[in-house]
Amino acid sequence: MAEFDQSFIRENVYVLQAFLVIFVALLVDLFQKKIVGTLSKKAESTRNELDDAILLSIPRPLSAIIWMTGIAFTSEIIQTATGGAVILKVFTPLRNAVIIVALAWFLVLTIKHLEKSYLTKKKDIDPTMLDAISKLSRIAIVITAMLMILQTLGFSISGVLAFGGVGGIAVGFAAKDLLSNFFGGLFIYMDRPFAVGDWVRSPDREIEGVVEKIGWRVCLIRTFDKRPLYVPNAIFSQIAVENPSRMQNRRIHETIGIRYDDARKMAAITGQVEEMLRSHPEIDADKTLMVNFNSFAPSSLDFFIYTFTKTTNWEKYHAIKQDVLLKILKIVEDNGAETAFPTSTIHLAEQDMRNP
Repeated sequence: MAEFDQSFIRENVYVLQAFLVIFVALLVDLFQKKIVGTLSKKAESTRNELDDAILLSIPRPLSAIIWMTGIAFTSEIIQTATGGAVILKVFTPLRNAVIIVALAWFLVLTIKHLEKSYLTKKKDIDPTMLDAISKLSRIAIVITAMLMILQTLGFSISGVLAFGGVGGIAVGFAAKDLLSNFFGGLFIYMDRPFAVGDWVRSPDREIEGVVEKIGWRVCLIRTFDKRPLYVPNAIFSQIAVENPSRMQNRRIHETIGIRYDDARKMAAITGQVEEMLRSHPEIDADKTLMVNFNSFAPSSLDFFIYTFTKTTNWEKYHAIKQDVLLKILKIVEDNGAETAFPTSTIHLAEQDMRNP
């Protein structure tokens, strides 16, 4: 009986070893999660965003590495004990591939956490440029990881690159529009004619609204009637784009007419209007400021005002403009003049009553 028990143990010792490896992998995984969780809480009190991003990105990729290493080690134990089952040989290259994927996953997660952290805490960072750098970095990591996995699985990288060069030409012709949109998005990120949150419009196309998202294929613009407008990136290389969000001032350019009967009062009115504008707290007197008698209109004598507000806010601008126009009306009235409106004068020829 004792000899049977010893024989049974010798024949099944690999099962105990495999169980022990899986158990150790479980303990190591739980331990690393506990340690990383503790360090993450301590890292929250620091001002460095990098340590927070790294500690938040470690647990899941590290768990994948631990479990895949344990499974691969278990397969080697079983393979040795069973005389070398062919199917178990696949776990060694698979383990290497999973490790590469886990490392790439860790880097991608770190970049995402860094992007989110900088957008939240660093108000002086351009979100459009940060998004571009983040996307390009993740694309580079994914492509590198794919090439390393192919090399690990026994494929020739030089052959893959050569095939990719020939295939890239064919794909380029087939996906011309897709590639033009991709490079259009790249030029938007590099030249930065607008960023997320900017108000843009095009005099060439019916495009006007606030930029909500800049993608690699299309830009999402929310129009002022709250409709989403998806514009292919290639369009922006063919049209002129205005960015009113980056204006320094807003312009007030208006023409006001007074009656011909008030011609003698024109000089006093224009002088007082100019003085009012130069002393107005919301008018930028350092910019071009003009108040001049302009033309003899059919029903009025016209003068114009040309000036700029300090604010670029749309709502505040209209409030300032209203205040300026009301003060101009008061100046006209205080000088005993009146604003003109279209009139017609009819001259009737005198008729000889004796010869009707």
